[in-house]
Amino acid sequence: MSMDDKPAIVLFSGGWHTPETYSKLTKALAAAGLDVHCPRNPSTHQIRPPTSSLAQDSENMRSYVSNLIDGGRRVVALGHSYGGQVMTNSLHGLGVDARKEKSLVGGVTDLIYLCAFALEEGGSCVYNPTSLLPSVSLTLAPSIVFSKVKEMGHEELMPLAFDFAGDMTVLARDPRSQLVGQHYDDAEVEEYLNSLVLWNGQCMYDKIEHCAWREIPITYVYTLNDMTVPLDYQKSMVAAMEAAGRVLKTHELATGHCPNLTATKVVVSICAEVVEGRKL
Repeated sequence: MSMDDKPAIVLFSGGWHTPETYSKLTKALAAAGLDVHCPRNPSTHQIRPPTSSLAQDSENMRSYVSNLIDGGRRVVALGHSYGGQVMTNSLHGLGVDARKEKSLVGGVTDLIYLCAFALEEGGSCVYNPTSLLPSVSLTLAPSIVFSKVKEMGHEELMPLAFDFAGDMTVLARDPRSQLVGQHYDDAEVEEYLNSLVLWNGQCMYDKIEHCAWREIPITYVYTLNDMTVPLDYQKSMVAAMEAAGRVLKTHELATGHCPNLTATKVVVSICAEVVEGRKL
């Protein structure tokens, strides 16, 4: 099967992450004979005050994927962490079946959520930033009731986990523990952490307007030791998709929040399995 016959894998990046951060995964995917694309989110361009949030990230990724599928390509979308929000919000109407109804070739065949946020319309990661960040004077997105952090009862932990500046740019306070975990190669982890950048934390509060998982097949990859999107968050999102009538494939990895670094071979195997199942 030639490269053009296989679906392309488009990686939707998590917060703080850039294409450089995902280099171990993207190189491993390419070495496995897979065509991988990893555009950078505008919300990680480090402009202060930020000019891009979920809407701009979604527009950027929708445009990128549309260019591929308008050329007849099929796409497997792989969303990591916050990338799940962007993936969910941006790929509505681009599924293979939806395009086939319009006599169009190409389209998105699958969504793979890698410990990623799979939210419903109107949902966000976090609730009411002004109640947690009294120093923030910006006009922020309105509070909404479908916040995953609020639902799980962890609002008070946000300032402890994340260091927000007055312009809503944000860093993780302990990125090694929160993102990677312990017991991994120190040099490799340090290189990974050094590639992380300042991110627009407003993305955590922006609400989902569209819901691609309602129309495109789903695979969810649980990370059992996750300190950023804990397992109970992941399970609750999968349960919500199942309650909406979706049938999912799931995998479990005994890693922290960045299996792209710590369980690269298994992530490649999962992606290859999905691609293999979409042969022409």
